[in-house]
Amino acid sequence: MTITRGIGLFFGRIIQAIVTGLALSRVHPNVLTFIGLLINIVAAFLFAEGRFLAAGLVVIGAGLFDMVDGRVARETNRVTRFGGFFDSVLDRYSDLALLVGLLVYYASINRFFYVVLTAIVMTGTVLISYARSRAENTIPKCKVGFLERPERVVLIIIGALANRMAPVLWVIAVLSNITVISRIIYTWEETKRIGEA
Repeated sequence: MTITRGIGLFFGRIIQAIVTGLALSRVHPNVLTFIGLLINIVAAFLFAEGRFLAAGLVVIGAGLFDMVDGRVARETNRVTRFGGFFDSVLDRYSDLALLVGLLVYYASINRFFYVVLTAIVMTGTVLISYARSRAENTIPKCKVGFLERPERVVLIIIGALANRMAPVLWVIAVLSNITVISRIIYTWEETKRIGEA
């Protein structure tokens, strides 16, 4: 067994124990989703104050709720269409809350360029999910592109813990917009193929 496999199994067991405990407590999965949003808002305030290390640790805590809400829903047979919708909408609020925190921080220290860079990251972040959602009204699936939400959250955590947020923002700005462009191209190709068929 490899080290990474062992680590994965170890943390997988911990997460499963948390899911089982939450399922037994009968807490509603949508409540877990909402708690995750509230924790991300706390992280946003920490980002706004420039307390990046603390913010990164709080985002990790919020990520735990993000990982377990869907599993608890499946464990308790509470998977609903609304639950999926609610989770997706609150994920967008969580993403944007963290970036608003960074906007406030960079504005407070008069770093105009990084305010603009964070705004570009916000645009890419919103358009990644919008492009997929809009494309899937036209074609069956549009999951192309690299930078989904888990990758963005991991990058933000790395940037916060290492106190290297500026390079991370550059990476997210570039890759998120490349992901959006790849989804546009893929949707164009698919609609063309369907039209010809």
